[in-house]
Amino acid sequence: MTLDEILKEIKKAEKIVILTHESPDGDAVGSSLAMKLMVEQLGKNADVIIPEYSRMFNFLPSADSIKSDSEIKNYDLAISVDCANLKRLAKNEYFEKAKKTIVIDHHGTNNMYGDINYVNPVSPACCEILASMVDYYNINVSKEIGTCIMAGIITDTGGFSHVGITPDTFEYTAELIRKGVDIPDIYKRTMRTKTKANFELTKRVIDRMELLENGKVSFTYITTQDEIEVGAEPGDHEGLVDIGKDIEGVKVSVFIRQKEQEDLYKVSLRSEDDINVSDICFVFGGGGHARAAGALIAGNIEQVKEKLMKEIKKWME
Repeated sequence: MTLDEILKEIKKAEKIVILTHESPDGDAVGSSLAMKLMVEQLGKNADVIIPEYSRMFNFLPSADSIKSDSEIKNYDLAISVDCANLKRLAKNEYFEKAKKTIVIDHHGTNNMYGDINYVNPVSPACCEILASMVDYYNINVSKEIGTCIMAGIITDTGGFSHVGITPDTFEYTAELIRKGVDIPDIYKRTMRTKTKANFELTKRVIDRMELLENGKVSFTYITTQDEIEVGAEPGDHEGLVDIGKDIEGVKVSVFIRQKEQEDLYKVSLRSEDDINVSDICFVFGGGGHARAAGALIAGNIEQVKEKLMKEIKKWME
């Protein structure tokens, strides 16, 4: 069984690295730290390498151990969490050079790029997969592991509001509450607390919001200049795509964010009902989940909007 193979490789390895996707969200950071703590319970040590992440996750146990790089060039084992493909994996050179690789993920678009792949697209969060692994390995669910797992579950389910949550989601949550995990505190820190920069970006996003296709599509954007002016740090753009989704009648929310290259935009899509934004993003080389997905598209703001609307309209017909 795949879980037995994963355990075997962890116990065999001496040098282990844990990686996740670029622009990591709560599930990515939570999965990385939960995996590190699990590995430690199995008697091993692991490096977590995340070049940039939002400071809102600094409260998570072992967050102070996160590295932006490593002096070790060849790890015995590289574990990727919450990342659908090698291209999106931050510091993927460590993954490619490792003697053995493991992928643990919940994206339906995962292309099985590891030597061992444990992918469950039914799970609403990668952290929920780790919760099931903790059970299988009979690992002591410490408050620290539970806090990291809940951070991922809460953020990737939108505070238990997204389609895709399962009975297991609430059963794991109930068990972690019994372990002393402070759910209200995690929710407040990850879902309700905004940095000043995020607040300023929110104002700009709302001011630029367009409603297209008879109010069924919302569109907005921020530029690199916006981020400079408000003093934005990594992660300060999180949640901006959800603003349009909350407008009555909107079926697809579109948010684009300019990358360092002037003519390249990171696209984030959210949807309701029967519109699969993962399929839309797949056209542009991206992917994700049916109701939440992303991609990179070249062009200026109007060109990117035109390319996206062409594909979105096909789902409106």
